[in-house]
Amino acid sequence: MNLIEKDPFLRRLDLSHWLIFGTVTLLSYFFMPDAFTIGVIVGGTISILNFYWLRYDLKKVFISLNSRAKSKIMFKYYVRFGVTAVILYFIIKAQVLNIIGLLVGLSMVMINFVLTAVILITKKNCPEEVN
Repeated sequence: MNLIEKDPFLRRLDLSHWLIFGTVTLLSYFFMPDAFTIGVIVGGTISILNFYWLRYDLKKVFISLNSRAKSKIMFKYYVRFGVTAVILYFIIKAQVLNIIGLLVGLSMVMINFVLTAVILITKKNCPEEVN
């Protein structure tokens, strides 16, 4: 497989995923109960790993683009969705974490996207970056 250098935007997303995850985890550790912190850690880990899994699947589909690409990516989407649902079912059933903390953790990727978009929009150094 041909190794291509990762796009700077994707590197920024990867770094900020873990920075936001670490920051929210530390804040919850110092200011919230342990069950909330466990929920943030579990939810954040699930959401970040799910994002990496999606990126891996999309990369594979676009490398071998053919007529079955749409059905292939949709099948993988439902497999990923099912695996995540089963994992979340057992985690919630075990009742060892706070559900609100789990939801905050599961929102890590979306928080990262929103913060990155706000930073890039407010920055606007060059017109070609905006386009």
